[in-house]
Amino acid sequence: MNLRKTCTWALSALVVLPLFASANIDIHEAPSRPKNMIIMIGDGMGPAYTSAYRYYQNNPDTEEIEQTVFDRLLVGMASTYPARQSGYVTDSAASATALATGVKSYNGAISVDVDKRPLTTIMQMAKARGMATGVAVTAQVNHATPAAFLAHNESRRNYDAIAQSYLSSGADVILGGGQKYFPEDLLKQFSAKDYQHISQLSQLDSLTQGKALGLFAEVQLPWVIDQQDSTQLSLLTQKALELLSQNPNGFVLLVEGSLIDWAGHNNDIATAMAEMHGFANAIEVVEQYVRANPDTLMVVTADHNTGGLSIGANGEYAWDTALLKGIQASPASIAELAIAIDDWQPLVSQKLGFELKAEELQSLGNARMQGQVALDTALKQLIDNRSFTGWTTSGHTGVDVQVFAAGPAADLFKGNQDNTDIADKMISLLPRAKQTLEVISKDNK
Repeated sequence: MNLRKTCTWALSALVVLPLFASANIDIHEAPSRPKNMIIMIGDGMGPAYTSAYRYYQNNPDTEEIEQTVFDRLLVGMASTYPARQSGYVTDSAASATALATGVKSYNGAISVDVDKRPLTTIMQMAKARGMATGVAVTAQVNHATPAAFLAHNESRRNYDAIAQSYLSSGADVILGGGQKYFPEDLLKQFSAKDYQHISQLSQLDSLTQGKALGLFAEVQLPWVIDQQDSTQLSLLTQKALELLSQNPNGFVLLVEGSLIDWAGHNNDIATAMAEMHGFANAIEVVEQYVRANPDTLMVVTADHNTGGLSIGANGEYAWDTALLKGIQASPASIAELAIAIDDWQPLVSQKLGFELKAEELQSLGNARMQGQVALDTALKQLIDNRSFTGWTTSGHTGVDVQVFAAGPAADLFKGNQDNTDIADKMISLLPRAKQTLEVISKDNK
């Protein structure tokens, strides 16, 4: 069934008519096929995150609540459930597999089907058409989402094998974290394949053409809130666009705001909002690129919702964004600093941006005696209580996620759809392949 589906989508000329019809679009008014496609994924970015970000960014000195880039670009919703054997709540691997291939699979799958057979990805299809491909992410580059676009593996946890497999992925640009998974001998193999390797963001300007492997952290990139700098992902996105756009046949680029999800798992609202800001800035970079290059389609979505975030908690009709915006570091880094010194109270108060009550100091002091993890947890609970933020889980939830789009064929993504539909629509918009059905079939063997 999966092979038949993949082959069917490869026949672009036959696919476009029924696809436009199912999207309630008059074929005579169908938008032109884009030359370039950019899919952006806010990992864990359920609807509450974009709503929270709107209020977080709002100017309190004006009567109106200003729109964000998410409000401007919203076109639809998508369901995210994995293959039924995994239930209704997806993980990043199964969802990314759906977004990369158009096929449902089990939680943990990296672009393999439920029988662990490789599925052809949109990146592979793009390469078969002579297009450039790339990824720019804030997690390690071999994490679940980018891996599903560039690799095939029965488990997302096989990080070393996934990193090794990138040698044969054909990707032109790979930017993000993950230095620990790319030892010196592997880097030499990438160099032998004409990849330029850099390890500092300050070296991005040295990349002017050709293939690039940029690994800027041991695992994840630094938290935006700790850097007090929301430009990391924007810089990676801008460089990826600059390099990939040199291909005359066009490109497909994946950009992931990976750490929104990690902050959600941590139930860390201050860090999550800072990561949302970094992702929003990257979307605006791509939005400007689409305006300057009207042959480019941008599709933005989330792979799932994380944490069950609620705006308002404990029966209070309130959410204190001013308090959240005053926090100057992640609870994890505040806890680390506070453990290291004796006179910790002034430092904690300064980093949080508000004065602590006696009972709050007592609670934090008790947690501090239990160690850094306990203090980190206590700080997050304090912030939640003060800001009226709620969470239902440290894991994922099964709610539908939003879809945002701009550029040619953006109307295809309007309304309700499944995450596999997003992949199917993007695949249908690839240039018509000169390769035969046999070439596409071969990828699934």
